[in-house]
Formats: sequence, C-alpha cells, structure tokens
Amino acid sequence: MDSLLDALQEGRLLEIPEDYDKEDSLRFLAHILEAVPSLPVDTDVAGLILAREESSRTSLGKGWACPDARVGFEEDLMCVVGWSPKGIAYGAPDGRPVKIIAMYLVPENQRSNYLREVSLLAKALEIYPVEKLDSADSLNDIRDHLLDLISTTKGTVGPDSRARMIRLQGKVAPVEPTPYDLANLIVEPITIIVGKGFKPVVLGHDQGLVEHLEGISGLAEEVTTHSSFNTGGWRIVKRKDASFTGERLLIDCLALRTSGKK
Repeated sequence: MDSLLDALQEGRLLEIPEDYDKEDSLRFLAHILEAVPSLPVDTDVAGLILAREESSRTSLGKGWACPDARVGFEEDLMCVVGWSPKGIAYGAPDGRPVKIIAMYLVPENQRSNYLREVSLLAKALEIYPVEKLDSADSLNDIRDHLLDLISTTKGTVGPDSRARMIRLQGKVAPVEPTPYDLANLIVEPITIIVGKGFKPVVLGHDQGLVEHLEGISGLAEEVTTHSSFNTGGWRIVKRKDASFTGERLLIDCLALRTSGKK
C-alpha cells in the first residue's frame, strides 16, 4: 500500500473539521489533492469525486471509506487521508459512521495499482481490530493506527518494513500535527462578504492575500458562481455561505498554495 504510506510520510493526513458532513469532507480532501503542484490547475477533483460517489459505494466498512477520482492524464497514484474523530454519516453497509477517508487520485496509468492497493486494504481491514480506530483521540494515534494496520498484516499487505521505518521516524521527535499539517502546503481561512452597492470585504490573517483579493474587480462574481478559482498563486475554495438582510452574502473560504509559490 505504497500510496497510503506516501500520504503518511509526506504529511497528507488531516483532521476533518467536526461540523463537516459527508459532502463537506469529500470536498475538503479533494481540494487538498487539487493543490498538488504537479496537477493541471483546472483538475476538478471535487467534481469527479462527488459524481462518482453518486454511482458507486465507496465505504469499505469498519469506519473506512475510499473514494476515488479517475483522470485521463498520466501521473503518480496519490492519496490524502482524512480523520473524523466523531465519525461521518456515510451510508456505510455496516451502519458505522466513517472515521477514516482515504481519498485517491487515480491517473490513467495507475488504475491497476489503485485496484490492487484498495483490494489489499480491504483484506487488511477484515483481520484488523476496529477497536484501535475507535480508541484513537489524536492525529498521532491515527497515524500509528494506520502504520500498525499495514505492518501487522504483512501476510496480506506486504510492505511492513517501510511502515515500521516510518513509525520509528515519528518516534524520534513526536509532534502533534495540526489539522492542516501538510508538507509544503499553506492553508489560510478567509471570509468574504459581498452584496449590492458595496465593494466586497475580505477578512483574513494574511494581509497580502486580503489586499490581493480586495483588489480583484470581479471577486463577487467569482466567489458566488464558482466553488473554487485560482488567483495570484492561491487556490480559493468556497466552503459554505450564509445569506443576510440587505442581500448580503457571507462566504467562508479556504485559500491554499504551496510554500514559496507567489
């Protein structure tokens, strides 16, 4: 399960915000994959994931789901893992809420590798005690849980030595990851207020980003008509919106870019 191990080693393990439902969670993880620098900027991973979810059941049971987005270009098989401490109502066949979402981006040249990896993961889950997932209360616990799932099922999965190596690396300097602890990825929460008769107002902690967004002449149209768009090296992802009196709209967004990219 090399792609899953890559996700753990490269920091693509995130805590899903507690108020997110199934669709919110899938969009959240999909937008993380969209931010991978090697992908074409117009790759709509979120759209592909949600469309496939309508026609396929991606829950593996035991608190796991493995949604995938299949793309026509050639790339490496990529995975991002999300953990929901409370669990997400996912419509799983065993009725359990999903706590782990392992989302895959599946290029044309990686489809057989993807099927093999998910098949091995499903077999591993058959023999691994689900209580270890239920008792986890931090991202470090989840990371250890995933590594243990791989390394203790070597007869089914195979690359147990690499999983042990990653676990040892983590024990050298244990650090509690933050919800957005991704290698080379910067995530800024922003709020945009739009309405008739006034210029959009942007609230955020990055002054340069705020000034850049407030300087966009078509910002109101961009955030109201698109779920995401690219500007100034950032990918702006719309999460939720709320309507207020005076035809004003408050839009909750995430701004993502890789470090060093302006």
